[in-house]
Amino acid sequence: MAVFKGAGVAIATPFDENYNVDYDKFGQLIDFQIENQTDAIIVCGTTGEASTLNHEEHIAAIRYCVNRVKKRIPVVAGTGSNDSRTAVYLTKQAEMAGADAALVVTPYYNKATQKGLIDHYTYIARHTNLPMILYNVPSRTGCKLEAATIAALVKDVDNIVGVKEATGDLSFATRIMYETQGDIDLYSGNDDIIVPLLSIGGIGVISVLSNIAPKETHEICAEFFAGNVDKAREMQIKYTELINALFCEVNPIPVKKALELMGFCGPYLRRPLCEMEPEHTERLRKAMMDNGILH
Repeated sequence: MAVFKGAGVAIATPFDENYNVDYDKFGQLIDFQIENQTDAIIVCGTTGEASTLNHEEHIAAIRYCVNRVKKRIPVVAGTGSNDSRTAVYLTKQAEMAGADAALVVTPYYNKATQKGLIDHYTYIARHTNLPMILYNVPSRTGCKLEAATIAALVKDVDNIVGVKEATGDLSFATRIMYETQGDIDLYSGNDDIIVPLLSIGGIGVISVLSNIAPKETHEICAEFFAGNVDKAREMQIKYTELINALFCEVNPIPVKKALELMGFCGPYLRRPLCEMEPEHTERLRKAMMDNGILH
C-alpha cells in the first residue's frame, strides 16, 4: 500500500526573527494544509531548509509535525544525508517520532557510484521499519540515481517503495517505469509536470506549489484519478506561470516569500539563502493574485 496518493506538500519551515523555528507559524501552516485537502506532509526536505537545521532542530521539527498532524494524514520525514550513518540516525529518530515514512535524498558533494548508492540505501533500509522513498534530484546533489539502480533497490529491498523523481526529464521517468515494470510508487518532484508523470503511472506529487495552493494541487491529482484528464490538464496549464514564479529563484526563496505574503511566515531565510529580488517578488505577487491566492 502506498504511503500516500495525491499531492503531498514539501512544507516550508517558518523561522522567527532570531532564525529559530517558529512553531506557532509552523502549526498554522500545517493546519492550513490539512484543512485544504493536502494528502501528506513532507517535513524537513529541501523546501523545509533541512540542510541548515542542526540534528536537534531537525528531529524536533519532525516530532512537532507528527504531533500536530495527529495521524490525520501521513507525515513523511526527510532524513537524507551524504553520510550513511547520519542518514540512519535521522531515519531512526523519525521512526521513533512517529513519522509514517522517510524521504531519503541521494548523497551530495561526495556523491557515490551506482554500486555505492545501492549499498547506501540498503544500509539505511536495514536500520528502519519505515517505508522509504528515494529522492532523485541531481540538480541539487550532483548525484543521479539511474533507472536500473532504482529498479534494483525497489526489487531487492522490501521497505524501499517509491521515488521522488525530480530530474524534470519525462523520458527518464518513463524509463524508471519500464525498468521497474511499474512496480514502484512514482511521485513527481516537479510541479510543472504533475499530469505528465501521472499519465505514465505516477501516483502523486511532492509539491512546492501545495504550500500556497494545497486544495488546487490536490485537485489536479484527484481529477486525474477520477478520469477527468482534461480537467487535470487544464489545471496544470492554468498554474504554469505561478509555478514558474515559485522557481524564478532557488527554492525555497520564492515560496517562503509567497507564504510571507499570505501571513504564514516571516521574511526569514537561513544563510546562504537571501531575500528575493524585488522584481521577482512582484512577478510572484501578480501570479498569486491572477490565480486567486492573494486578493
